[in-house]
Amino acid sequence: MKRPNILLITSDQQHWNTIGAFNPELRTPNLDRLAEEGTTFTRAYCPNPTCTPTRASIITGMYPSQHGAWTLGTKLLEDRHTVGEDFTAAGYKTALIGKAHFQPLKETEQYSSLESYPILQDLDFWRSFHGPFYGFDHVELARNHTNEAHVGQHYALWMEEKGCSNWRDYFLPPTGTMDKKVRHKWPIPEPYHYDTWIAERTNALLEQYKNEDQPFFLWSSFFDPHPEYLVPEPWDTMYDPEQLTIPSITPGEHDRNPPHFGMTQQQKPDFSHLRESGFGVHGYRSHLMPEGERKRIVATYYAMISLMDKYIGKILDKLDELGLADQTLVVFTTDHGHFFGQHGLQHKGGFHYEDLIKLPFIVRYPGQVPAGKRSAAIQSLVDLAPTMLRFCGMDVPAAMTGVDQSAVWTGAQEQARDHAICEFRHEPTTIHQKTYVDARYKITVYYNQTYGEIFDLQEDPGELHNLWDEPEHAALKSELLLKYVWAELGKEPLAMPRIGHA
Repeated sequence: MKRPNILLITSDQQHWNTIGAFNPELRTPNLDRLAEEGTTFTRAYCPNPTCTPTRASIITGMYPSQHGAWTLGTKLLEDRHTVGEDFTAAGYKTALIGKAHFQPLKETEQYSSLESYPILQDLDFWRSFHGPFYGFDHVELARNHTNEAHVGQHYALWMEEKGCSNWRDYFLPPTGTMDKKVRHKWPIPEPYHYDTWIAERTNALLEQYKNEDQPFFLWSSFFDPHPEYLVPEPWDTMYDPEQLTIPSITPGEHDRNPPHFGMTQQQKPDFSHLRESGFGVHGYRSHLMPEGERKRIVATYYAMISLMDKYIGKILDKLDELGLADQTLVVFTTDHGHFFGQHGLQHKGGFHYEDLIKLPFIVRYPGQVPAGKRSAAIQSLVDLAPTMLRFCGMDVPAAMTGVDQSAVWTGAQEQARDHAICEFRHEPTTIHQKTYVDARYKITVYYNQTYGEIFDLQEDPGELHNLWDEPEHAALKSELLLKYVWAELGKEPLAMPRIGHA
Protein backbone atom coordinates (compact mmCIF):
# COMPACT_ATOMS: atom_id res chain seq x y z
CA MET A 1 0.00 0.00 0.00
CA LYS A 2 1.33 3.43 -0.95
CA ARG A 3 2.34 5.61 1.95
CA PRO A 4 -0.10 8.49 2.52
CA ASN A 5 0.72 12.15 2.19
CA ILE A 6 0.15 14.28 5.28
CA LEU A 7 -1.59 17.68 5.10
CA LEU A 8 -1.85 19.42 8.47
CA ILE A 9 -4.07 22.52 8.42
CA THR A 10 -4.18 24.67 11.54
CA SER A 11 -5.88 27.85 12.59
CA ASP A 12 -4.69 29.99 15.49
CA GLN A 13 -6.64 30.43 18.73
CA GLN A 14 -9.93 28.98 17.50
CA HIS A 15 -12.66 28.04 19.98
CA TRP A 16 -13.70 24.40 19.73
CA ASN A 17 -17.33 25.27 18.97
CA THR A 18 -16.81 27.50 15.94
CA ILE A 19 -17.49 25.14 13.05
CA GLY A 20 -20.78 25.53 11.25
CA ALA A 21 -21.51 21.80 11.18
CA PHE A 22 -21.87 21.92 14.98
CA ASN A 23 -22.79 25.58 15.55
CA PRO A 24 -25.46 26.91 13.17
CA GLU A 25 -24.57 30.54 13.92
CA LEU A 26 -21.38 30.17 11.83
CA ARG A 27 -20.89 29.55 8.12
CA THR A 28 -17.93 27.27 7.40
CA PRO A 29 -18.96 25.13 4.41
CA ASN A 30 -15.47 23.75 3.80
CA LEU A 31 -14.78 22.68 7.37
CA ASP A 32 -18.32 21.25 7.38
CA ARG A 33 -17.37 19.24 4.30
CA LEU A 34 -14.23 18.00 6.02
CA ALA A 35 -16.31 16.90 9.02
CA GLU A 36 -18.77 15.12 6.72
CA GLU A 37 -15.95 13.27 4.99
CA GLY A 38 -13.95 12.46 8.12
CA THR A 39 -14.10 11.97 11.87
CA THR A 40 -14.52 14.83 14.33
CA PHE A 41 -12.92 14.31 17.73
CA THR A 42 -14.86 16.24 20.36
CA ARG A 43 -12.33 15.82 23.19
CA ALA A 44 -9.07 17.14 21.73
CA TYR A 45 -6.77 19.21 23.96
CA CYS A 46 -3.73 21.43 23.66
CA PRO A 47 -0.66 20.79 25.84
CA ASN A 48 -0.41 24.54 26.56
CA PRO A 49 -2.87 27.38 25.82
CA THR A 50 -0.28 29.63 24.14
CA CYS A 51 1.36 29.51 20.72
CA THR A 52 5.07 28.68 20.96
CA PRO A 53 4.81 25.84 23.52
CA THR A 54 2.00 24.06 21.68
CA ARG A 55 3.44 24.54 18.20
CA ALA A 56 6.74 23.13 19.41
CA SER A 57 4.82 20.17 20.85
CA ILE A 58 3.19 19.52 17.47
CA ILE A 59 6.56 19.00 15.77
CA THR A 60 8.40 17.31 18.67
CA GLY A 61 5.68 15.04 20.05
CA MET A 62 6.70 16.22 23.52
CA TYR A 63 5.17 18.41 26.23
CA PRO A 64 6.46 21.98 26.72
CA SER A 65 8.05 20.96 30.03
CA GLN A 66 10.05 18.40 28.02
CA HIS A 67 11.05 20.18 24.81
CA GLY A 68 11.94 23.37 26.67
CA ALA A 69 9.90 26.06 24.88
CA TRP A 70 7.70 26.46 27.95
CA THR A 71 6.09 29.86 27.29
CA LEU A 72 5.83 32.75 24.86
CA GLY A 73 9.16 34.50 24.47
CA THR A 74 11.11 31.26 24.72
CA LYS A 75 12.64 29.33 21.86
CA LEU A 76 12.52 25.74 20.70
CA LEU A 77 16.23 24.98 20.60
CA GLU A 78 17.51 23.77 17.25
CA ASP A 79 18.92 20.58 18.73
CA ARG A 80 15.44 19.25 19.51
CA HIS A 81 14.39 16.35 17.30
CA THR A 82 11.35 17.12 15.13
CA VAL A 83 8.95 15.01 13.15
CA GLY A 84 10.03 16.67 9.90
CA GLU A 85 13.43 15.04 10.26
CA ASP A 86 11.77 11.62 10.37
CA PHE A 87 9.69 12.36 7.28
CA THR A 88 12.72 13.67 5.42
CA ALA A 89 14.71 10.55 6.30
CA ALA A 90 11.85 8.47 4.90
CA GLY A 91 11.93 10.27 1.54
CA TYR A 92 9.11 12.76 2.14
CA LYS A 93 9.12 16.39 1.08
CA THR A 94 8.46 18.59 4.11
CA ALA A 95 7.15 22.15 4.14
CA LEU A 96 5.56 24.77 6.38
CA ILE A 97 3.56 27.66 4.93
CA GLY A 98 2.39 30.43 7.27
CA LYS A 99 2.92 30.77 10.99
CA ALA A 100 5.78 28.99 12.73
CA HIS A 101 6.36 30.89 16.00
CA PHE A 102 8.98 28.47 17.29
CA GLN A 103 11.17 31.45 18.24
CA PRO A 104 10.71 34.79 20.05
CA LEU A 105 10.57 38.28 18.57
CA LYS A 106 13.79 39.17 20.37
CA GLU A 107 17.18 37.50 20.26
CA THR A 108 20.18 37.68 22.58
CA GLU A 109 23.86 36.84 22.27
CA GLN A 110 23.07 33.40 23.65
CA TYR A 111 19.82 32.71 21.78
CA SER A 112 19.44 33.62 18.11
CA SER A 113 16.08 33.89 16.39
CA LEU A 114 15.15 34.08 12.72
CA GLU A 115 11.69 35.23 13.82
CA SER A 116 13.00 38.36 15.55
CA TYR A 117 13.83 41.95 14.69
CA PRO A 118 15.65 43.10 12.62
CA ILE A 119 16.04 39.98 10.45
CA LEU A 120 12.26 39.53 10.52
CA GLN A 121 11.98 42.44 8.09
CA ASP A 122 15.21 41.95 6.14
CA LEU A 123 13.53 41.04 2.86
CA ASP A 124 16.83 40.40 1.09
CA PHE A 125 17.51 37.63 3.60
CA TRP A 126 14.09 36.02 3.08
CA ARG A 127 14.42 36.11 -0.70
CA SER A 128 17.13 33.49 -0.43
CA PHE A 129 16.09 31.62 2.72
CA HIS A 130 13.52 28.83 2.54
CA GLY A 131 15.00 26.36 5.00
CA PRO A 132 15.86 24.01 6.41
CA PHE A 133 13.99 25.11 9.51
CA TYR A 134 13.09 22.74 12.36
CA GLY A 135 12.90 19.71 10.12
CA PHE A 136 11.07 21.42 7.24
CA ASP A 137 13.14 21.47 4.08
CA HIS A 138 11.00 24.32 2.67
CA VAL A 139 9.37 27.16 4.60
CA GLU A 140 7.49 30.31 3.64
CA LEU A 141 6.87 32.28 6.81
CA ALA A 142 5.16 35.29 8.34
CA ARG A 143 4.77 36.41 11.93
CA ASN A 144 2.05 39.08 12.12
CA HIS A 145 -1.56 38.64 13.14
CA THR A 146 -3.72 41.00 11.07
CA ASN A 147 -2.11 44.47 11.11
CA GLU A 148 0.68 43.86 13.61
CA ALA A 149 4.01 45.57 12.98
CA HIS A 150 5.70 42.16 12.82
CA VAL A 151 4.89 41.85 9.11
CA GLY A 152 7.81 40.79 6.92
CA GLN A 153 9.45 37.55 5.80
CA HIS A 154 7.99 35.67 2.82
CA TYR A 155 4.51 37.17 3.18
CA ALA A 156 5.81 40.69 2.55
CA LEU A 157 7.76 39.47 -0.47
CA TRP A 158 4.63 37.82 -1.86
CA MET A 159 2.62 41.03 -1.48
CA GLU A 160 5.26 42.91 -3.43
CA GLU A 161 5.27 40.22 -6.14
CA LYS A 162 1.49 40.63 -6.40
CA GLY A 163 1.90 44.33 -7.09
CA CYS A 164 1.03 45.57 -3.60
CA SER A 165 3.92 48.01 -3.32
CA ASN A 166 2.16 49.97 -0.54
CA TRP A 167 1.67 46.94 1.69
CA ARG A 168 3.18 48.79 4.67
CA ASP A 169 0.13 51.06 4.72
CA TYR A 170 -1.98 48.18 6.03
CA PHE A 171 0.15 47.48 9.10
CA LEU A 172 0.95 49.23 12.34
CA PRO A 173 4.06 51.37 12.89
CA PRO A 174 7.02 51.17 12.78
CA THR A 175 6.61 49.58 9.35
CA GLY A 176 3.45 51.34 8.25
CA THR A 177 0.94 54.10 8.77
CA MET A 178 -2.03 52.04 9.92
CA ASP A 179 -4.15 53.85 12.53
CA LYS A 180 -4.22 51.75 15.68
CA LYS A 181 -7.78 52.90 16.26
CA VAL A 182 -8.94 50.93 13.22
CA ARG A 183 -11.24 48.24 14.54
CA HIS A 184 -12.98 45.26 12.95
CA LYS A 185 -12.68 46.27 9.26
CA TRP A 186 -9.14 45.83 7.93
CA PRO A 187 -8.60 48.00 4.83
CA ILE A 188 -6.26 45.45 3.23
CA PRO A 189 -7.85 44.04 0.04
CA GLU A 190 -8.67 40.35 0.30
CA PRO A 191 -6.31 39.41 -2.59
CA TYR A 192 -3.40 40.54 -0.36
CA HIS A 193 -4.67 38.92 2.84
CA TYR A 194 -2.42 36.23 4.32
CA ASP A 195 -5.20 33.63 3.96
CA THR A 196 -4.92 34.14 0.20
CA TRP A 197 -1.13 33.82 0.40
CA ILE A 198 -1.21 30.60 2.43
CA ALA A 199 -3.70 28.90 0.13
CA GLU A 200 -1.91 30.00 -3.05
CA ARG A 201 1.51 28.87 -1.86
CA THR A 202 0.17 25.61 -0.40
CA ASN A 203 -1.47 24.80 -3.69
CA ALA A 204 1.70 25.60 -5.63
CA LEU A 205 3.58 23.07 -3.51
CA LEU A 206 0.84 20.48 -3.95
CA GLU A 207 1.19 20.84 -7.71
CA GLN A 208 4.96 20.52 -7.44
CA TYR A 209 4.77 17.38 -5.31
CA LYS A 210 2.21 15.87 -7.65
CA ASN A 211 4.37 16.54 -10.71
CA GLU A 212 7.42 15.09 -9.00
CA ASP A 213 5.44 12.12 -7.64
CA GLN A 214 6.81 12.87 -4.17
CA PRO A 215 5.13 12.01 -0.87
CA PHE A 216 4.83 15.03 1.39
CA PHE A 217 4.30 16.30 4.90
CA LEU A 218 2.89 19.79 4.46
CA TRP A 219 1.72 22.12 7.23
CA SER A 220 -0.59 24.97 6.15
CA SER A 221 -0.55 27.22 9.21
CA PHE A 222 -3.19 29.97 9.22
CA PHE A 223 -3.03 33.03 11.51
CA ASP A 224 -6.72 33.66 12.16
CA PRO A 225 -8.91 34.02 14.15
CA HIS A 226 -6.21 35.17 16.60
CA PRO A 227 -6.83 38.80 17.66
CA GLU A 228 -6.58 41.60 16.78
CA TYR A 229 -10.16 41.37 15.52
CA LEU A 230 -9.83 42.56 11.94
CA VAL A 231 -11.19 41.25 8.66
CA PRO A 232 -11.38 42.81 5.15
CA GLU A 233 -14.64 43.77 3.52
CA PRO A 234 -17.15 42.38 2.75
CA TRP A 235 -16.50 39.88 5.55
CA ASP A 236 -16.66 42.59 8.22
CA THR A 237 -20.45 42.81 7.78
CA MET A 238 -21.09 39.09 7.39
CA TYR A 239 -22.44 38.60 10.90
CA ASP A 240 -24.90 40.82 12.79
CA PRO A 241 -23.79 41.06 16.44
CA GLU A 242 -27.41 41.40 17.54
CA GLN A 243 -28.27 38.02 16.01
CA LEU A 244 -25.49 36.07 17.72
CA THR A 245 -25.34 34.29 21.06
CA ILE A 246 -22.84 36.31 23.10
CA PRO A 247 -21.25 34.38 25.99
CA SER A 248 -21.13 36.11 29.37
CA ILE A 249 -20.23 35.61 33.00
CA THR A 250 -22.59 33.88 35.44
CA PRO A 251 -22.92 36.00 38.60
CA GLY A 252 -20.93 34.53 41.48
CA GLU A 253 -19.17 31.85 39.42
CA HIS A 254 -15.69 33.04 40.44
CA ASP A 255 -16.48 33.13 44.16
CA ARG A 256 -15.02 29.63 44.65
CA ASN A 257 -12.17 30.04 42.14
CA PRO A 258 -8.54 31.06 42.75
CA PRO A 259 -8.16 34.83 43.26
CA HIS A 260 -6.86 35.65 39.77
CA PHE A 261 -10.21 34.65 38.25
CA GLY A 262 -12.19 37.28 40.13
CA MET A 263 -9.49 39.89 39.66
CA THR A 264 -10.12 39.83 35.90
CA GLN A 265 -13.53 41.36 36.61
CA GLN A 266 -12.01 44.43 38.31
CA GLN A 267 -11.37 47.68 36.45
CA LYS A 268 -7.72 47.95 37.55
CA PRO A 269 -6.50 44.67 39.06
CA ASP A 270 -2.97 44.54 40.45
CA PHE A 271 -1.10 41.47 39.20
CA SER A 272 2.36 42.95 39.76
CA HIS A 273 3.24 40.35 42.40
CA LEU A 274 3.06 37.64 39.72
CA ARG A 275 5.51 39.23 37.29
CA GLU A 276 8.90 38.33 38.66
CA SER A 277 10.69 38.62 35.30
CA GLY A 278 9.12 41.94 34.35
CA PHE A 279 7.25 40.55 31.34
CA GLY A 280 3.47 40.77 31.08
CA VAL A 281 1.41 37.63 31.49
CA HIS A 282 -1.38 36.68 29.10
CA GLY A 283 -4.76 37.02 30.76
CA TYR A 284 -3.62 38.64 34.01
CA ARG A 285 -5.44 41.95 33.48
CA SER A 286 -8.96 43.35 33.48
CA HIS A 287 -11.25 41.52 31.05
CA LEU A 288 -14.03 44.07 31.26
CA MET A 289 -15.17 45.82 28.08
CA PRO A 290 -18.23 47.74 26.87
CA GLU A 291 -21.26 45.64 25.97
CA GLY A 292 -21.35 46.82 22.36
CA GLU A 293 -17.70 45.92 21.82
CA ARG A 294 -18.20 42.49 23.40
CA LYS A 295 -20.86 41.77 20.80
CA ARG A 296 -18.90 43.21 17.89
CA ILE A 297 -15.79 41.15 18.55
CA VAL A 298 -17.82 37.93 18.34
CA ALA A 299 -19.14 38.95 14.92
CA THR A 300 -15.63 39.80 13.71
CA TYR A 301 -14.12 36.65 15.21
CA TYR A 302 -16.71 34.53 13.37
CA ALA A 303 -16.04 36.45 10.14
CA MET A 304 -12.30 35.74 10.43
CA ILE A 305 -13.12 32.03 10.68
CA SER A 306 -15.45 32.16 7.68
CA LEU A 307 -12.82 33.93 5.57
CA MET A 308 -10.21 31.36 6.56
CA ASP A 309 -12.69 28.59 5.72
CA LYS A 310 -12.93 29.93 2.15
CA TYR A 311 -9.19 29.47 1.64
CA ILE A 312 -9.09 26.11 3.38
CA GLY A 313 -11.66 25.15 0.78
CA LYS A 314 -9.32 26.20 -2.01
CA ILE A 315 -6.68 23.83 -0.61
CA LEU A 316 -9.16 20.96 -0.34
CA ASP A 317 -10.33 21.66 -3.88
CA LYS A 318 -6.73 21.53 -5.12
CA LEU A 319 -6.30 18.08 -3.55
CA ASP A 320 -9.35 16.93 -5.49
CA GLU A 321 -8.20 18.58 -8.71
CA LEU A 322 -4.79 16.88 -8.51
CA GLY A 323 -6.24 13.50 -7.63
CA LEU A 324 -4.45 13.53 -4.26
CA ALA A 325 -7.42 13.49 -1.87
CA ASP A 326 -7.61 9.69 -1.55
CA GLN A 327 -3.88 9.46 -0.89
CA THR A 328 -3.71 12.25 1.71
CA LEU A 329 -4.35 12.19 5.43
CA VAL A 330 -5.80 15.61 6.27
CA VAL A 331 -5.85 16.88 9.85
CA PHE A 332 -7.52 20.15 10.80
CA THR A 333 -7.08 21.63 14.27
CA THR A 334 -5.83 24.73 16.08
CA ASP A 335 -3.05 25.46 18.56
CA HIS A 336 -5.36 26.40 21.46
CA GLY A 337 -8.80 27.78 22.15
CA HIS A 338 -10.15 31.24 22.90
CA PHE A 339 -12.42 33.21 25.21
CA PHE A 340 -14.88 35.66 23.71
CA GLY A 341 -16.94 36.30 26.83
CA GLN A 342 -17.18 32.86 28.41
CA HIS A 343 -16.81 33.21 32.20
CA GLY A 344 -16.33 36.94 31.65
CA LEU A 345 -12.96 36.30 30.00
CA GLN A 346 -11.37 37.48 26.76
CA HIS A 347 -8.56 36.00 24.62
CA LYS A 348 -6.43 33.57 26.69
CA GLY A 349 -4.41 33.14 29.87
CA GLY A 350 -4.05 30.94 32.94
CA PHE A 351 -7.70 29.84 32.97
CA HIS A 352 -7.97 26.21 31.91
CA TYR A 353 -11.63 26.12 31.01
CA GLU A 354 -12.68 23.90 28.12
CA ASP A 355 -13.12 27.07 26.04
CA LEU A 356 -9.36 27.58 26.10
CA ILE A 357 -7.80 24.13 26.19
CA LYS A 358 -10.25 22.09 24.08
CA LEU A 359 -9.88 22.23 20.30
CA PRO A 360 -11.67 21.67 17.00
CA PHE A 361 -10.13 18.50 15.59
CA ILE A 362 -11.07 16.76 12.31
CA VAL A 363 -9.29 13.89 10.56
CA ARG A 364 -10.00 12.78 6.97
CA TYR A 365 -8.44 9.90 5.09
CA PRO A 366 -10.86 8.30 2.59
CA GLY A 367 -11.25 4.56 3.04
CA GLN A 368 -9.23 4.59 6.29
CA VAL A 369 -10.85 7.09 8.65
CA PRO A 370 -14.64 6.75 9.06
CA ALA A 371 -16.68 9.50 7.40
CA GLY A 372 -19.32 11.53 9.20
CA LYS A 373 -18.35 10.20 12.62
CA ARG A 374 -18.02 11.99 15.96
CA SER A 375 -15.76 10.49 18.60
CA ALA A 376 -15.21 11.38 22.26
CA ALA A 377 -11.82 9.64 22.33
CA ILE A 378 -9.40 12.01 24.06
CA GLN A 379 -6.73 13.50 21.79
CA SER A 380 -3.73 15.73 22.53
CA LEU A 381 -1.65 17.74 20.10
CA VAL A 382 1.44 15.94 21.43
CA ASP A 383 -0.05 12.87 19.72
CA LEU A 384 0.08 14.35 16.24
CA ALA A 385 3.73 13.58 15.49
CA PRO A 386 3.72 9.90 16.58
CA THR A 387 0.34 9.26 14.97
CA MET A 388 1.32 10.74 11.61
CA LEU A 389 4.51 8.70 11.62
CA ARG A 390 2.65 5.45 12.33
CA PHE A 391 0.14 6.19 9.57
CA CYS A 392 3.08 6.34 7.20
CA GLY A 393 4.57 3.09 8.50
CA MET A 394 7.45 4.72 10.36
CA ASP A 395 8.81 4.01 13.82
CA VAL A 396 8.15 6.55 16.54
CA PRO A 397 11.28 7.98 18.22
CA ALA A 398 11.49 6.87 21.84
CA ALA A 399 11.80 10.47 23.07
CA MET A 400 8.32 11.35 21.79
CA THR A 401 5.88 11.20 24.71
CA GLY A 402 2.67 11.60 22.72
CA VAL A 403 0.72 8.43 22.02
CA ASP A 404 -0.06 6.76 18.71
CA GLN A 405 -3.72 7.47 17.88
CA SER A 406 -3.73 5.81 14.45
CA ALA A 407 -5.95 2.88 15.48
CA VAL A 408 -8.38 5.32 17.11
CA TRP A 409 -8.52 7.48 14.00
CA THR A 410 -9.36 4.47 11.82
CA GLY A 411 -11.99 3.29 14.29
CA ALA A 412 -10.18 0.03 15.09
CA GLN A 413 -9.64 1.06 18.72
CA GLU A 414 -11.96 2.95 21.07
CA GLN A 415 -9.28 5.06 22.76
CA ALA A 416 -5.52 5.39 23.12
CA ARG A 417 -5.43 7.60 26.21
CA ASP A 418 -7.77 8.10 29.18
CA HIS A 419 -6.64 11.63 30.02
CA ALA A 420 -4.92 14.75 28.75
CA ILE A 421 -2.56 17.17 30.47
CA CYS A 422 -2.34 20.89 29.79
CA GLU A 423 0.52 23.01 31.14
CA PHE A 424 0.73 26.78 31.64
CA ARG A 425 3.86 28.46 32.93
CA HIS A 426 4.46 32.13 32.30
CA GLU A 427 6.95 32.91 35.07
CA PRO A 428 9.78 30.77 36.45
CA THR A 429 8.16 30.27 39.86
CA THR A 430 5.07 32.40 40.42
CA ILE A 431 2.74 31.33 37.60
CA HIS A 432 2.91 27.61 37.07
CA GLN A 433 -0.14 25.38 36.72
CA LYS A 434 -1.12 22.04 35.23
CA THR A 435 -4.47 20.50 34.41
CA TYR A 436 -5.41 16.82 34.29
CA VAL A 437 -8.66 16.03 32.48
CA ASP A 438 -10.27 12.63 31.98
CA ALA A 439 -13.59 11.42 30.61
CA ARG A 440 -15.55 13.14 33.38
CA TYR A 441 -13.41 15.28 35.68
CA LYS A 442 -10.86 18.05 35.47
CA ILE A 443 -8.39 19.12 38.14
CA THR A 444 -5.98 22.08 38.01
CA VAL A 445 -3.09 22.44 40.45
CA TYR A 446 -0.83 25.44 41.03
CA TYR A 447 2.81 25.47 42.07
CA ASN A 448 3.19 26.39 45.78
CA GLN A 449 -0.53 27.22 46.11
CA THR A 450 -3.25 25.49 48.15
CA TYR A 451 -6.04 26.66 45.86
CA GLY A 452 -7.06 24.87 42.66
CA GLU A 453 -10.01 23.80 40.55
CA ILE A 454 -12.06 20.65 40.16
CA PHE A 455 -14.94 20.50 37.73
CA ASP A 456 -17.38 17.68 36.99
CA LEU A 457 -17.71 18.00 33.22
CA GLN A 458 -20.63 15.57 33.15
CA GLU A 459 -22.84 17.30 35.71
CA ASP A 460 -21.43 20.81 35.24
CA PRO A 461 -20.35 21.14 31.58
CA GLY A 462 -20.33 24.94 31.89
CA GLU A 463 -17.68 24.69 34.62
CA LEU A 464 -19.54 27.01 36.98
CA HIS A 465 -19.12 25.12 40.27
CA ASN A 466 -15.57 24.59 41.53
CA LEU A 467 -15.50 21.54 43.82
CA TRP A 468 -11.93 22.04 45.12
CA ASP A 469 -12.80 23.17 48.66
CA GLU A 470 -16.05 21.27 49.17
CA PRO A 471 -15.74 18.74 52.05
CA GLU A 472 -18.15 16.28 50.41
CA HIS A 473 -15.73 16.00 47.47
CA ALA A 474 -12.55 15.50 49.49
CA ALA A 475 -12.25 11.87 48.40
CA LEU A 476 -12.66 12.86 44.75
CA LYS A 477 -9.96 15.49 45.21
CA SER A 478 -7.53 12.91 46.62
CA GLU A 479 -8.32 10.49 43.81
CA LEU A 480 -7.78 13.10 41.08
CA LEU A 481 -4.54 14.32 42.64
CA LEU A 482 -3.24 10.76 42.60
CA LYS A 483 -4.33 10.28 38.98
CA TYR A 484 -2.57 13.51 38.07
CA VAL A 485 0.67 12.30 39.68
CA TRP A 486 0.40 8.99 37.82
CA ALA A 487 -0.14 10.89 34.56
CA GLU A 488 2.95 13.02 35.17
CA LEU A 489 5.02 9.90 35.83
CA GLY A 490 3.57 8.25 32.74
CA LYS A 491 4.60 11.03 30.37
CA GLU A 492 8.28 10.95 31.27
CA PRO A 493 10.37 10.29 28.13
CA LEU A 494 12.53 7.19 27.79
CA ALA A 495 14.84 8.32 25.03
CA MET A 496 17.33 5.49 25.62
CA PRO A 497 16.21 1.83 25.61
CA ARG A 498 17.71 -0.48 28.20
CA ILE A 499 20.37 -2.57 26.47
CA GLY A 500 22.06 -4.38 29.32
CA HIS A 501 21.71 -5.68 32.88
CA ALA A 502 24.18 -3.12 34.21
